[in-house]
Amino acid sequence: MATVEDVESALANVIDPELGLDFVELGLIYGISIEEGHAHVTYTLTTPGCPIGPQVEAQIEEFVGELEGITGVSSEVTFVPPWSPDKMSEDAKFALGF
Repeated sequence: MATVEDVESALANVIDPELGLDFVELGLIYGISIEEGHAHVTYTLTTPGCPIGPQVEAQIEEFVGELEGITGVSSEVTFVPPWSPDKMSEDAKFALGF
């Protein structure tokens, strides 16, 4: 059975094409839950007008759906709280010059 940590590891494969870093390092993953094999991921984007939303949802479904024990995947984008660079990991801040 997949764990929240397994899902988070899978989400490290979801890359922001503009920044070249993954959504976990960028602090864009706001929540992960698993209930009876169904994973739900709450995430945000760097800006509300970011055009990669559909691509991100497809990648979340692809990478999380490959995990053993996951029978379904859903995702939800939110802008509350708004994303800011201070949500990034120290490695991401360093890579982007913050």
